[in-house]
Formats: sequence, C-alpha cells, structure tokens
Amino acid sequence: MGGAFLAAAVLARLGNRIELPTIPLFMLAGILLGPHTPGLVLVSDPHDLEMLSALGLVLLLFYLGLEFHLDDLKEGGRKMALAGGAYLALNVGAGLAFGFAMGWGTSEALVLAGVLGISSSAIVTKVLVDLGRIGNPETKPILGIIVVEDIFLALYLAALQPILSGADSLSAALMDGGKAFGFLLLLALAARYGTRIVGRFIATRDDELLVISFLGIAVFVAGVSEWFGVADAIGAFMVGLMLGGTTSGDRIRKLVHPLRDAFGAIFFFAFGLSINPGDLPTVLWPVLVAAVITLVMNVAAGLSAAKIFGFGALPAANISTTLLARGEFALILATMAAGAGLDPRLAPFIAGYVLVLAVLGPLAAGRSHWLARILPGGKDGGDGPTGGEPTREAASTA
Repeated sequence: MGGAFLAAAVLARLGNRIELPTIPLFMLAGILLGPHTPGLVLVSDPHDLEMLSALGLVLLLFYLGLEFHLDDLKEGGRKMALAGGAYLALNVGAGLAFGFAMGWGTSEALVLAGVLGISSSAIVTKVLVDLGRIGNPETKPILGIIVVEDIFLALYLAALQPILSGADSLSAALMDGGKAFGFLLLLALAARYGTRIVGRFIATRDDELLVISFLGIAVFVAGVSEWFGVADAIGAFMVGLMLGGTTSGDRIRKLVHPLRDAFGAIFFFAFGLSINPGDLPTVLWPVLVAAVITLVMNVAAGLSAAKIFGFGALPAANISTTLLARGEFALILATMAAGAGLDPRLAPFIAGYVLVLAVLGPLAAGRSHWLARILPGGKDGGDGPTGGEPTREAASTA
C-alpha cells in the first residue's frame, strides 16, 4: 500500500510538470507495477487492494453528494432527467448497435451496450475537482446525468444478471429490479426528509468523532446498497447528499478532502493493476472504433443537454468531455462476462476501451475549449481556455 501511494505520487509529480491530469498517471503506475508487465511487481494480485479501492470509490462519490444540493435536484429535476435520458439513449443505443455489428453474440452486445453507455462516476468526480469546475453552472447537469446513469445502472445490472447466468425467469429479474428501485427510493426519501435527524446524530465539536461518524454512515450505507443490488457508489452519493445539508456539512467537506484524495489515488492505481497491456493489440481496431463512437455520441449528448439548460458552446463542450471517461462499471461488466463464459475477446476489448477513454477523458476535459470552437455558436472559442470558469480557489469557495 505504501509503495502504491509513493508510485502514484512520483508519477503524478512528474506529470504535473507537463500539465498532465493525475488520473491516467495513477493508472499508469498500477499498470507498470502490476502483474501484467515485466520488471518490478509491487502488487501481484489486484484483489489485495480491492477493499481500499472500494473505499476510494465510496469517498469520491460521497464528496460528490456533499457538493450536490437537494435544492438543485428539486429545481432542475425534470431537465436533469431529460438530459440523462438523452445521454443514455444515445450512448447505450450506440453501444448496442456496435455490439451487434461486432457479431460476437446477443449477450455480448448487451454487455457492450452497458460498457459504452455508462461513464465513470469516479473519473468524472476527479476531473471536476481537479479542474476547479465544481462551481460551474454546467456541473449541475453533469451531476444530474451521473445520478440518472447510476439509477439506470442498478436496474440494468439487475436485468442483465439472469440473462448472463442463463436464467429464464422474468419474475426473478423483475424482483431484483424492484428491490433495487425500492431501496433507491428509500435512500431518496431519507435524503429528502432525514437530514435533521442525521444532522443531530452526527453533530459534535470534536473533529475526530465527526470523521468517524460520517465515514461510518457512508461506508455502511454503501455496503447495504450493494446488498440490495444498487451500486455502492450511489449509496455513498446519497449519504453525501444528506449530510451536505446538515449544519456540519461545511466541516465534513473540509475533513473528507485528504481522505478522498488519498484513497481515490488507490482506486485508480488498483484500476491500472487489472489492465494487461499484452491483450490490447488483438482488439486495437474495435477499441479505436468504439472510442470514436463514444466521442461522437458524447458530443451529441452534450449539445442536447446544453440546449435543455440554455447553455452555450463552451458548457456543451465541458459536458461532452467531462462525461467521456469509462471506468469502474465497465470493469464490473467485464468480470460478469468472464464468469458467464462469453466471447474471450470481450475482456481485452473492455480493458483497452476503458484505458483509452480513462486517459483521453481527463485530457479532453482540460482542453474542452478546443472542442467549443467547432461547436455551433462557438467559433470564438468562448472566453479563452476557461471560458469564464472560476479558478480552483473560487470554485472551492463556491
């Protein structure tokens, strides 16, 4: 674990000198020091960091929930649902068409629909933080799309599991989906009406007790969510949504920062451990084609969201590029596909696709003003590189 932290830190420091984002560098550290590359093997079994990696994901989404206020959800709920629905329709639909075009089989096509359709909540969160865009107006629809994606994710996994396992019971699939949706509804009601109760429970002047309290609630609810078939990340997000509205919300945001950054780095390092670069050449062309399709669909989805919210070219470009990365959900699907005995080309394809977009996504998000110049109404490229975006300090204050 110490070696993982140090390797991630060294590569990130080197990358900062040439203004590279930290996410692909943390992943690169995992690839170079993992079991699939020659030389020093720091971690021979990626599962050794599985719990720490899960904690990193939980903390990333918990922080995202702290920054996402219920008032935002209530005021723009309909628009966010429309933007999220459009994003899923474009990307999942394109993924399904791509899957059938590959000719690997119906089950494989259904897996690819999810792989190409769902962006990485963890990478999106990290990009927003690293680029200081938490306070930007287009961040609200980005977070709204993530929420819609996570709800879809829970229902999609519940429906896909019996298909991959060969089960033909529609009632079992409906029961799993109903259980997941019911728990999501319970979390939403708790976030809406339970803020005062939870706020009294965690209220304390002692920072140590406050850290233990919010960590305990976030991790516990994330675990229970997973048991109900809901992604642990969305459970943590809902807890953050609830605690962000309490009187302790500002202190929690400050206290969770170092935990989020440290364990978030381990999440991306462990992500790199699972990638075998030797498998990538066999699926290079499908990976590149899928990446181009995803880029095109994301631009279309970004323009659609911008139109719904009345934004211009630069916010549309920010939405398109920020949501581009694919990550943890795709790897979950790869594991499910391997366990179901699907086409062996699927696992290396998913690994390569995720790697390409996990690197391309943060890079593209940092240079979204280039895309804005060629979008409708963006010939001037906005207001320069940031288009009037707040600085990191200003965003933090917001």
